[in-house]
Amino acid sequence: MLRTTSGWGTGPNTGGMGAYSPVPFASSEIVGQVMERAILPTLHALSKRAINYRGALYAGVMLTEDGLKILEFNVRFGDPETQVLLPRWDGDVTATLFAAASGALTDDHAARFSAPAAVCVVLASPGYPDKPETGAPIEGIDEARAVPGAHVYAAGVATGPDGRLVTAGGRVLNVVGTGADLAGARRLAYRAATMVRWPGMVSRSDIADIAGTAGTDGGSS
Repeated sequence: MLRTTSGWGTGPNTGGMGAYSPVPFASSEIVGQVMERAILPTLHALSKRAINYRGALYAGVMLTEDGLKILEFNVRFGDPETQVLLPRWDGDVTATLFAAASGALTDDHAARFSAPAAVCVVLASPGYPDKPETGAPIEGIDEARAVPGAHVYAAGVATGPDGRLVTAGGRVLNVVGTGADLAGARRLAYRAATMVRWPGMVSRSDIADIAGTAGTDGGSS
């Protein structure tokens, strides 16, 4: 959600304004609930229908006072979630994807993640998500990419008449910072994000704050 005059968490729903990995409070119990209530029933239903599904299966869930709620399923990778997972992937992700696509997936291809953390901050156009303004020239991408440990991913950009990149959507860029822990990754992500600019650019200032990054000024989407 975007910030409104009434504070955080009360604005319009968006596709996600940031992400972080790992998630400290995602205990084995919570992961087990996701598997039992979302993933395994879906796989069993596919098997019952003799559907030989190969590909990504992403369950969007929400933790509420009434327990885990399933919001959606996607059969693709999504941003910004994927963009904090792949930088932490330990090994050759293409080998795992190829094995999945060819039906040769084994435990040897299981995802393994390295210790470092990653935080993604989404930079959006003014008016997002209802009526995003587009066509503004983007500055500072090269400077942001030059920050060691930072990555900048294009989401809604186009090439303007003069050859410069311009905004072409609601969520325009995803800026990712990596580090030894979430606090360091968060600082790096926001450092790189401040180097990017266009008129009216908006973002959340609280991505990864909820993860316990003491001394920062900002939570996750």
